Amino acid sequence: QVQLVESGGGLVQPGGSLRLSCAASGSIFSVNDMGWHRQAPGKQRELVAAITSGGNTNYADSVKGRFTISRDNAKNTMYLQMNSLKPEDTAVYYCNADVWTTATWRDYYWGQGTQVAVSS
Repeated sequence: QVQLVESGGGLVQPGGSLRLSCAASGSIFSVNDMGWHRQAPGKQRELVAAITSGGNTNYADSVKGRFTISRDNAKNTMYLQMNSLKPEDTAVYYCNADVWTTATWRDYYWGQGTQVAVSS
């Protein structure tokens, strides 16, 4: 089994910064693409940013220039640096990962989510 654990959420004022982490552990052969998603109250979950194992990234238009996704493959950990936060960034942030648990079996896993609240 594979576990994804997010951390780093909290309450921040508009214009502030937070850094989220997502650590993958368990029966891991290798980790492919990883991503951050978010879900605000009453809205559908949306992709915020994604990163391949080789470090290629893509971002939602709403966070480009403000958020930076990165990963440490040796630690199976992904990060999301969030700067210039806005009230509309308020949501539960989830990480997900495409994981090979053996050389022949892969699956997608989700973390439990971490709350980010941007308010004055």
